[in-house]
Amino acid sequence: MSSTFESITKGLEEAVAYSQGNPVEVRTYHPQPVDVKSVRLQTKLTQNEFAATFGISVSTLRHWERGDRKPQGPALVLLNLVKKSPDTVLRVLAD
Repeated sequence: MSSTFESITKGLEEAVAYSQGNPVEVRTYHPQPVDVKSVRLQTKLTQNEFAATFGISVSTLRHWERGDRKPQGPALVLLNLVKKSPDTVLRVLAD
């Protein structure tokens, strides 16, 4: 077997074991909840600018800022990145 195939096979076996609750050496990332309004204010963008920059609807952004809804999944990961390093994320998106 090629090393690529072996690597893929090992990864799949680890993923299955992890999903079954078996102990494996896997790193997982659990994004922290964020205060969306404070993240937006950190970027110095208006609601319209922030929504357009990150590809979300203004309505969704307003719900997040009011606390009616909470960002989840990739949106939460992105907001954690923006919170941690807003200038870097904005610079990458501008390129």
